[in-house]
Amino acid sequence: MRNLSNAECGVGNAEWIVRRRESELVSGIEPSPSIPHSAFRIPHWGWGGAAVMGFPHKPHPRETVLLSRYFGDPEATTHKGWVKRGGYEAWKQAQTMAPAAITEVVKESGLRGRGGAGFPTGLKWSFMPKEKKRPHYLCVNADESEPGTFKDREIMRWTPHALLEGVAIAMRAIQAEVAYIYIRGEFTEPFAIMERALAEANQAGVLGDLKVYLHRGAGAYICGEETALMSSIEGKRGNPRIKPPFPAERGVFGMPTTINNVETLAAVPHIVKRGAPWYKAMSLSSPKSTGTKLLSVCGHVQKPGNYEVTMGFPLKDLLYDLCGGMRPGRTLKACIPGGSSVPILNGEESESCLLDYEGCIEKGTMLGSGGVIVFDDSTDMVYQIMRLARFYAHESCAQCTQCREGTAWTTKILERILGGQGKMPDLDLLLDLADNMTGKTICVLSDSCAAPVVSGLKKFRGEFEDYITGKRQPVLAA
Repeated sequence: MRNLSNAECGVGNAEWIVRRRESELVSGIEPSPSIPHSAFRIPHWGWGGAAVMGFPHKPHPRETVLLSRYFGDPEATTHKGWVKRGGYEAWKQAQTMAPAAITEVVKESGLRGRGGAGFPTGLKWSFMPKEKKRPHYLCVNADESEPGTFKDREIMRWTPHALLEGVAIAMRAIQAEVAYIYIRGEFTEPFAIMERALAEANQAGVLGDLKVYLHRGAGAYICGEETALMSSIEGKRGNPRIKPPFPAERGVFGMPTTINNVETLAAVPHIVKRGAPWYKAMSLSSPKSTGTKLLSVCGHVQKPGNYEVTMGFPLKDLLYDLCGGMRPGRTLKACIPGGSSVPILNGEESESCLLDYEGCIEKGTMLGSGGVIVFDDSTDMVYQIMRLARFYAHESCAQCTQCREGTAWTTKILERILGGQGKMPDLDLLLDLADNMTGKTICVLSDSCAAPVVSGLKKFRGEFEDYITGKRQPVLAA
């Protein structure tokens, strides 16, 4: 990696600010006072060209550009610009359809939740009571706190009306009167853009009698879990709830509720407008994984960013073709394909993995949120796994003993190993802790901590042993 001079960094930041300001002028948007000045201090990639991070790349010919088609187009952030591009036509069409018919189209399309779990969207909608006796709610998970994931942020930054259109259609499908879009507290710029878009939509009368509210989170990772998100909206501590009862029966404020991810809802207008068979046909491998997926690629690649590909796209092609490969002189060592909470793949597994739900499971991992974290051969895997464990220990809500104690002790043991004080029995102890943390808590945060530890020990055990035997020098103070 080439270190940039202060002058070069200044030019890079200036270029980005100019492009940002041009975007605001073209769209008629004034800078929001809620966007901190530091938001404009965006660094270069440092390798692979002079592109500026924070601004979308030009689509690669092998991308299937659907949700990301207007990323980087400032006019598309406005109501007028969105309508000009065919926006809200699907919403008009949905208003002529019965709620059950909308649900059936989405179910037939094969759309699955893009937030991490991959649960069929239409099936989830069908769980809502058919006979409406109480108010129904829609909650939109825009918390996006999974390390390595940054695609929902871009949807809100560049196509806020795409999300609002998907929200409106989903509300009709589940017969909801009120929707809450729960946005991560750190997303100052997306929140400001969504505020403007919602005000424009309401002023234009697009949403009719539907009530849509933006709810700002406070930076808690755990609030990305659907029941913790509902608790937070209710003004309570963001703790996950035991299921059953499930949200469709008793959700936010004790009423029937559906929770969907930003990317999931942004895909809905396309399905309603073009039909389920069209969406279902977008699949390169398993017929159970359809449509496109936004993949947030970060780490040791030459061109990090968001890439939209058809389900079943080879991970190897994503890394070497679309992202330009590893840094000069480096080779692929490992990859996490679905955000930090899924098992790690080694280099060989990564190069034969297909990016859909079934393809990732076949390799012993998960597609998750689509946060692709890449490690080259310079990476200390023990240190990186410790960092992930430390994150989960910090973000645990501490409700469940297995999670509260397990994540903390996992972190302490890994820190001890990195400090040169580890012992061979520590490796078995880590696996024993992971077993007690998996499938035994209210939510899957402790499972998320265990996954990289178990997979890391399985595939990179030699690095752990080198620290214990003294072949590697300690990197942390004992």
